[in-house]
Parts: sequence; structure tokens; C-alpha cells
Amino acid sequence: MLAASRFPAHAVFRRLPRRGGRVRAVGQSPVGDGSDVTEVLMEIVALPRVDEHATVVAAEAAEVWRALGAVLERSFAEARWARYARLVGAAERSASGAGPLTAGSTLAGFRVTEAVAGRRLVLVGGHRFSSYALVFRLGEAGPGGTRLSAETRAVFPGRAGGLYRRLVIGSGGHGVVVRRMLAKVRRRAETRRSGR
Repeated sequence: MLAASRFPAHAVFRRLPRRGGRVRAVGQSPVGDGSDVTEVLMEIVALPRVDEHATVVAAEAAEVWRALGAVLERSFAEARWARYARLVGAAERSASGAGPLTAGSTLAGFRVTEAVAGRRLVLVGGHRFSSYALVFRLGEAGPGGTRLSAETRAVFPGRAGGLYRRLVIGSGGHGVVVRRMLAKVRRRAETRRSGR
């Protein structure tokens, strides 16, 4: 079990759970240069698991990794995500940095805290109603195949957070968005593999 540690002042999370289920306030500004990745990842693990969605892609992990980056970059470049990030008061409101497959880069609503090529991509974020992480994992799925999963972890503090959870998670909207994203990655990777 993780001990309740002092989270770095540059952390993206506004609130994180600690032992006993209570919530403690932590830093609000985004993760800086990613120099304290281990501590950030420990705090992510402390977030309650919301859901996980997965797909099997008929392509090697390197191709799936490139497709994941392209889909994230294209999807989060849409103006609607920037508007949504502003509306909920997200710490990250636009894309910056070297791209979604590079630690320290940002997307609307997220900061990339870990990027292990062909294996794992960790995005974290926070806004008025939630602190959250989206963890993409790539693993072997038979010869020439890759299993791509997306795990969401989040805390929704207070009444407003509870209402937000019901609207986003309880409605099924979050699951639909994540499954669509995984399907886009699968199609892109498989299409590029077949040379179409």
C-alpha cells in the first residue's frame, strides 16, 4: 500500500485520495519537466480505477505506438476539446511540446508524464471536478499482434465532482469516447500495416 507522501508542488492533481478514503489537497499547477515521474506515477496508482477498455490490433507495437500518437494529436487538436478544457477549468487547455508521445507535452486536458515507446503512455490532468489519469498500455497479442488498453483512474471530490462523475462516467459517454479512440488507433495501425 502506498504511504501518503507529500506530492510535489508542481503536481497536476488538485486532490488525491489518501488512506482512509479522505481527500487531501495538493498542488494545482501542471507537472513541470517530468523530473519526479516516479512520485507522479505512485500518485496515479493511488487514484481509484474507473474503467479499462482494450482492443487487439493486427500490427506490431511500433506501428500501434505511432498510430496512437497520430490519433491523440488529431483528436485533441479539435477545437471542441480546447473549449471543453476551458469550460471545466482544466490545467492544460491546449497542445504544446513535441507531441503526445513525448513526456512533458500537453493536450487539451492532459499532460504527458510518461512515454515508453511501444509500451506505455501516461496522461494526467485535473480540473474543477476531477483529477485523473489515462494510461495506455501496449502488449503482445500473438504473432504480429498488439493488445492496446486504456485504463482510466480518477477521483471526483465533493458534490460537484459526484455530479460530474454521473454525467461523464455514469452516462457511458466516457466509455464511448475511449472505445472510439481505440478503434481509430486500430484502424490506422492496421491500414498502415497493410499498406493501404
